[in-house]
Amino acid sequence: MERSLESQVGQAVDAWLRWLPRWEPANHRGRVAPCRRCFGSPVLSAAGLGSDVPHGVQHGLSTRVKTIVDHAVAEYTSRNLPMLQAELDHQSERNRRRSYRPAEGLEPEFDGMPLDPDPEPGSPFLFTLSGLAAEEDAALPALPPLSDAAKAALRQEVGLADDYANMIGREVCTILLRHRLRIQAAVAEFVEPQIAALLDDLTRSLDAPFDPRDAEPPAS
Repeated sequence: MERSLESQVGQAVDAWLRWLPRWEPANHRGRVAPCRRCFGSPVLSAAGLGSDVPHGVQHGLSTRVKTIVDHAVAEYTSRNLPMLQAELDHQSERNRRRSYRPAEGLEPEFDGMPLDPDPEPGSPFLFTLSGLAAEEDAALPALPPLSDAAKAALRQEVGLADDYANMIGREVCTILLRHRLRIQAAVAEFVEPQIAALLDDLTRSLDAPFDPRDAEPPAS
């Protein structure tokens, strides 16, 4: 498992490093709510991507690593947790009945990100992608109910799956420490110059908030 995890993490970091030169700072309003996947993530801490690194850069790596953990937990569940696997199978079958699934098949840089931007005050959206997806989901029949005993057994299996996910997460973080130097070197090469350029532009705009030509007297 350790060798397999090490290979998977290395490949995830390699893929992120290939993507990073294409990253550009966002030119739209930032979101109010923090990303639940990235905020306080031990994965990002192990990779050396602190709060001073733009969220888009963080998200591209954390999502790739989360996929590794999810895959390991899915294999463990299929082998050892039959009730939880059955519930997941029911949910997967239910999801397949939806004709509109906007959150599926996204690139790692967008996976887990909000489907819709924050609304402008006083300017509500006519519709949202998440709203359309919720309407589609509401039209499907609910999952079959469980007995109290089945619910208790399912909670126990969910706890086991969580424990396994935490174990895999700790191993992944340990492996990421070995990649920290090349991760930080790539940030210094591709990210920090763009941030510095943005700060320079901001400084110039603050130093000269008005166009100097506006102060020139009109020609006689």
